[in-house]
Amino acid sequence: MMTQQRAASFKGNPITLVGPELAVGDSAPDFTVSKNLVEQASLKDYAGKIKLISVVPSLDTGVCDAQTRRFNEEAAGLGDHVIILTISADLPFAQARWCGASGVDRVVTLSDHKDMSFGQAYGVLIKEFRLDMRSIFVIDANDKITYVEYLQEMTEHPNYEQAVEAVKALL
Repeated sequence: MMTQQRAASFKGNPITLVGPELAVGDSAPDFTVSKNLVEQASLKDYAGKIKLISVVPSLDTGVCDAQTRRFNEEAAGLGDHVIILTISADLPFAQARWCGASGVDRVVTLSDHKDMSFGQAYGVLIKEFRLDMRSIFVIDANDKITYVEYLQEMTEHPNYEQAVEAVKALL
């Protein structure tokens, strides 16, 4: 897949997203992220599950906090065939601290800090900040993308209802 650059914004100022723009029907690219400082995870680790991937720049910001809490609440009603992954460039121990302090226990937080593998594979790597752009991906049990939302403005909320409906349509 060819790497490309697309424009988005942060508080109205232009930022550059690096990587392919994925679409419904595409095969979900593999990636390597950190579970903690030693263990890695990849798409293959969630084989056979419906995956909602919620991408946030940093859990320690207002919109990212709200987004992760919202999907943590939604997880309770989606069942065991669904896994919600929250991916950010936060260090794994910062993610663990945030989850503990926030009572978030149903989503799996994964860190893209090491080599930005997820950000590059999914077209959400913010060149200027070395963070991942807010976005949502729903991937079926066969690793096909069934829903994508790339936000154009980093500080806006995703469409939570559409993302959850996309998951429910696969159940």
